[in-house]
This record gives sequence, C-alpha cells and structure tokens, in this order.
Amino acid sequence: MGLWRTLAFMPANRIFHRLIGARMPHILWAQSRPADAQRGVYLGLMHGLASTMYGKSLGIDKASDVARRKDFVRHVPIVTYDALKPWILRARVGERNVLWPGVTKWFAQSSGTTSDHHKWLPVTSESLHEGHYKGGKDVLAQFCHQVPRAQLYQGKHLILGGSSALVKEGQSALKGDLSAIIVRHLPPWCEARRTPNRSIALMSDWEEKVEAMARATAVEDVRILAGVPSWMSLVTQRVLEVTGKSNLREVWPNLWLYMHGGVGFKPYRDTFANMIPDVPGLPPMHYLETYNASEGFFAYQEDLRRDDMALLMDHGIYYEFMPLEEVGQSQPRALEFREVEVGQTYALVISTNAGLWRYLVGDLVTITSKVPLRIHVAGRISSHLNLVGEEVMEHQTDQAIAKACKALGTELYNYMAGPVLDDFGKPVGHAWALEFQRGCMQPSEAALAKRLDAQLQLLNGDYKAKRTANLALDMPTVRVVPSGTFDAWLEGNQRLGGQHKVPRLTHDEATFRAVLDASKQELSPTC
Repeated sequence: MGLWRTLAFMPANRIFHRLIGARMPHILWAQSRPADAQRGVYLGLMHGLASTMYGKSLGIDKASDVARRKDFVRHVPIVTYDALKPWILRARVGERNVLWPGVTKWFAQSSGTTSDHHKWLPVTSESLHEGHYKGGKDVLAQFCHQVPRAQLYQGKHLILGGSSALVKEGQSALKGDLSAIIVRHLPPWCEARRTPNRSIALMSDWEEKVEAMARATAVEDVRILAGVPSWMSLVTQRVLEVTGKSNLREVWPNLWLYMHGGVGFKPYRDTFANMIPDVPGLPPMHYLETYNASEGFFAYQEDLRRDDMALLMDHGIYYEFMPLEEVGQSQPRALEFREVEVGQTYALVISTNAGLWRYLVGDLVTITSKVPLRIHVAGRISSHLNLVGEEVMEHQTDQAIAKACKALGTELYNYMAGPVLDDFGKPVGHAWALEFQRGCMQPSEAALAKRLDAQLQLLNGDYKAKRTANLALDMPTVRVVPSGTFDAWLEGNQRLGGQHKVPRLTHDEATFRAVLDASKQELSPTC
C-alpha cells in the first residue's frame, strides 16, 4: 500500500508510465498472435464450462469433450438472453456452479437499448479482473506508449458511470449498474485518481448526480474524461455553467484524453472540439474509443492514427462472428476469427469467464483488419431501418447526422429514427426526432430533412435506389424536439443515467411515438 500512497501524493507520472508500460510486451504479443491468445482463452473457458451445471446439461462432463472447436459448436447452441435467463436466475439466488464455477456474486443491469428492463448479466471476479480492469489498464498503457509526454497520473480522471448503487438480492448476490460494481472494487492505482468521490459516483438520482458531479469536478485538476458522449456533454456543459467559463480548457488546462464509447462519436465530435479547443502551450487533446459493455470489455482504439478498435484477444472472452444472413435462423452458423473477411459485417457472439456461452450480444461489427483483429461497431441487430430493403445502419445515420449538423452550424444531443406508415400500415418513409445541445441553433426541419436525405443517399446505395423518384421511400420527415425530450423518455422507461443509451433506429412506431410524446419543456433559445 506504501507504493500506491506514494504514487497518489507525489508527481509520479514517470513511475506510472513505467509500471503501466510493463503490460506492453504482452499487449503487443496478443495483438500480433491472435490465434495463440484466443487458444489460451478458449482452453481456460472450456475447463470452466465443464465444471458447470449448464455445461453438464449440454453433455459436457470434462474439458476434453470440447477441446476442439467443432465439438464446442456441436454441444453448445448460440443463445440470446431469454435462453440463459433461467440459468441466470438460479445463479442469482445463490446456486453454485451454474454458469461459471463457484458462486456468482454480482449481476449487472444491461446498459443496452432493448426494452427488457430486467436483463441482469453475471459478473464474476475473473471477468472483473481479467476483463474490465485489465482492459482499462491496457487502454492507458497503449495510450502512454503512443503519447509518452502525457501527464495523466498527476491529476484526476473524471469517470462517468451509471446512477445505480448496488442492491442486495438473496443471501449473497448484489445487483446494479456495471459501473457501480466496478467502482466498488477499483484497484488502488485507479481509485486514487478517480473523480468524483464514491458517494457522488453511486448517487441514484441522476439529476442530483449531474449537479453534484459538475460542482465537485470543476475544482479538480482533471486529466482524463471517460463516459458516453451524450451524457458527458451534459455534465461538461453544466461544469461550464457552474464555473462561468467559455470552454473546458479554462477549467481543466491539463486535459489530455477523452475515452468515449457506448454510442457513435461522430455526431458529438464538433461539440467536444468546441468545448476543448486547441490552445498554444496546453496539452493537445486526444480522443480514444472503447467498446466496454456489461457483457465484457471487448475492444479499444489501440492506434490513435486509426478510427477502428482492436479486439482484446486474451481478456477472458472467446469471439465468434455470425454472418448477417444467419441472424434469426433456428440453428445459426458462426465463424471463428480466422474465417472472417475484412469489410464484412457480423453479429458478435461471445463466450466469457462470466458464464455467457455462445451469447449473441446484439451488436454488429465490421471487420477492418485481421492482424491485429480490428473492428468498427456498426450498430445493433435491432437498431437499423430496413423497411423496403434499404438496410440503413446506425454508423451511416451517425455520419449523416454529423455532416448535416456541421453544414447547418449546430450540435446534436440525441436522435432516433423510425418508420412512417400510411393508413394501411405500409411503410413509406423514415421519421426522425432530433434534439440539439442546449443553447445551440435549431435548424429548420425542412433543411435537416434535405441534408439527411442527401447524405444517406451518398452513404447507402440501397437507400438511394429506394428514394429515386420516391420509388419506395418518400422524403424523410424530421421533428426537432425540445431540449429534455430524450432524457424524459429514458426516465419514463427507468433508464435515465450515464450508462444507458437511446436506440438510434427502430422499426417500432410506438417507440418512436413515445419519444415525441415525452416532450415536457419549451425549445431552448437559439445561439
């Protein structure tokens, strides 16, 4: 403990770099030798599976029964949450060896965009330490390797998580947001630098938490930001209001890094560029994407010169990739990483040391490189628009929104798109609900519709074909909703907080209508 106390209270950036940099040889090995890394993970997982009631129910009595991947595929089906839910419930009441050896103590509420409010995912000690914490350490190690001048450890790290403390269930289980589980068990080197303090980080009232967080962090020397862009923009805007400053450089002059994830960053890039301008003599700002979910820490942007992310191949997760044509099939086929093709999009399937076995995460990833194995997150299986064969994906709408906002001189807070149906229920177009950052210009709905339509036609050939002469899709309709609309909708669905996200694209007209009905405030004044 003496070393960590020393690190916490002295200028120790060089020591921090040296300690955390000790991971680099192994990180580079795993990235350059994905087959070896995944084989080690696979064998460890199979020993765990053979010791569980779930494994025995599938006819797996010993690890050698599934030593070969073809035997694993033959024994273990690809499943969604509903199939694992009865087993998770057994683990939650304290049964041993259900999905992973021993008793599973923690269960994280999914931060995804589905409507199931009671999706609780197992978190084991192994998944916490070999996945989430190890992944977080590796992110910093690789960043410091690329930016050796970065002075990270002498200041604080503003980590924005969920708004739920842990709740005891039964005799031994605790459930809550993943961020609450992580905060409770942070290693000393991270806890010493985290801000705000634990009492604020675990506040359950989100609005009170934002206010407390803004006031507490405004007086700190913040070096790192970490959190979902939509929520981070809300907190940092409040920091500016509390301090009366015009940008975050005036509040936190030593800010180096923003680690973001959860939603696409493109619609928010200009917002953060305006809040964190380049200032001569101050550190350059860096942005780094992470892919960290309740199910596990999957990937991060390991090369700051690129815009994709490297999958973590030795962090307790075995990856498979389901071709899109297999999604929804009764016995879908999934590929090993060696079988994927660069440029193709797949549904991600994982097996983990938290006890998720061939679990369909619900995310779509596009392969961008095989060594290292790199990806772009393309969106959710359930978050796309394919009303008449246009197959519009979330990463395309993110890009279209970002370009439209830039052209019109405004900044986005949140958005959702859904179907327009005629009187007979036939889909005839896309409807958009757009909410802008407080104080920013509200463009005309007609101008937004025109810009979005043009950008989507450039990005998606199928959409362009369906829009030609209004052949199958009419011009999209756009509704600019008042400030606070999306937060009100999330609150009404018990999902308000820094860990939850808005489903960007939906085929459910009722969900889209519910967003429009959630408006409670007047439009913010224009800039």
